[in-house]
Amino acid sequence: MHLAILMANTDESEFAQGHPKDGAKFTSLIQTVRPNWTTQVFPVKDGVFPADISTFDGVMITGSPASVHDSDPWIADMLKLIREIVAARLPLFGACFGHQAIALALGGQVGQNPDGWVFGRTDTHMTSVAAWMAPLPPNTGLYAAHVEQVSVLPEQARILTASPDCPVGGFAIGTHVYTTQYHPEMTPEFIAALIEHLKHDKPVPVITRARASLTKPADNKPFAESIARFFEQAKSQD
Repeated sequence: MHLAILMANTDESEFAQGHPKDGAKFTSLIQTVRPNWTTQVFPVKDGVFPADISTFDGVMITGSPASVHDSDPWIADMLKLIREIVAARLPLFGACFGHQAIALALGGQVGQNPDGWVFGRTDTHMTSVAAWMAPLPPNTGLYAAHVEQVSVLPEQARILTASPDCPVGGFAIGTHVYTTQYHPEMTPEFIAALIEHLKHDKPVPVITRARASLTKPADNKPFAESIARFFEQAKSQD
């Protein structure tokens, strides 16, 4: 399986330079469960897009500190590409910003979380279990770092997971779109470092809760397996 990774993360800070880029994180995530799969990373945040998306078996869209509502030309270009990918029924997975961008591109809405930042490890509960989600526990623990979230689903989408602080934790459209608001690509070491990096930029209660949440592990590997199974089942229907 050969996947395109649309790298949307705009963080070029000194902190970001000290850690793997999102393209590498998503590659590592999928290769923990499918070591022979390959990826090609496209920094769409720099205006670099695939010349022919149809040459790939599937597409992943990363997170980003950018907002899907920003006016940067690359975001409009990415929303257009999302619509093309979905129209072609090319399997598409999106995380955090990617999840929100897919929703917005397909007619959904994205807004501010009424309760503010969701940061650190959090649980999301299955509400509709797609076949590829079999590896996941009913309450899946994942890392979060968002203040915006999907508020209205696109047409034909169904919610897969939810929580009190994020009613649309992930959704699917048919068998060719799979999303999560969370960050399965983040390692425990990275989320801990990110919390400390942002401790002066976020409200004290947000940082306190985020630190306390890290006492339990995240379900990154089971989630990686669900992503792999998603692409495999979509490919089998070609």
